[in-house]
Amino acid sequence: MAGHNKWSKVKRIKAVVDGKRSKVWQRITREIMVAARDGGGDPNMNAKLAAALERARAENMPKDNMQRAIKRGTGEIAGADYEELNYEGYAPFGIAVFVETLTDNPVRTVADVRHAFSKNGGNMGTTGSVGYLFDHKGIIEVASSDITHDDLFELVVEAGADDLVEEAGRYVVTTPVEAFGSVQQALSKAGIKPMEANLERIPTTTNKLKPEEAVKVMKLIDMLEDSDDVQEVYHTLELDDETLEAIG
Repeated sequence: MAGHNKWSKVKRIKAVVDGKRSKVWQRITREIMVAARDGGGDPNMNAKLAAALERARAENMPKDNMQRAIKRGTGEIAGADYEELNYEGYAPFGIAVFVETLTDNPVRTVADVRHAFSKNGGNMGTTGSVGYLFDHKGIIEVASSDITHDDLFELVVEAGADDLVEEAGRYVVTTPVEAFGSVQQALSKAGIKPMEANLERIPTTTNKLKPEEAVKVMKLIDMLEDSDDVQEVYHTLELDDETLEAIG
């Protein structure tokens, strides 16, 4: 998973570039609700819920908000019933796009996603058309000041992690989806609080475009991310310094 080192940097840079934080709590609330509905309200027994709560803490979501979302998911209090739906397709110039959504209205959501693709020169594909270009992995980031590399390596590998790399004052731990929860629990027992912990789709390859082409692709990505129902958008566009400058 050497490619994640580059991808994680790109994600952080892009977060600064697009500045889209206004809908973060709304999206995380939906994640918590669905995770609690599907796997129960105990994060120690529900890795997906644990990851959503970790994201909520990282975004400074109040504890009461998190607890209400859990209770909505488990049915203790009333709430909308959200469904997880993924969409796949291609942006202009052959860039693969994978869209994760949580929706209480699939008809509305698919119409919004289809409109974003068609308006920006892309094409929606069938299930599986681009999914194979992304590895679904758990990504956990730990401050390098919290533990030595060797101690962390021993801890996470025993818990089922795939890989550990160091970058810019942090360790990036990669796990299979099924081992994500056990690695988080091992870190918790060791008294280590991750800086970030998410399930992500990491592109196995990326494509370099001319700056003006990249701008057109990012118009599609931005429009998808503007949808209230969209949780995450993953793509295979190479976001190097030249491209970031162009889209910024």
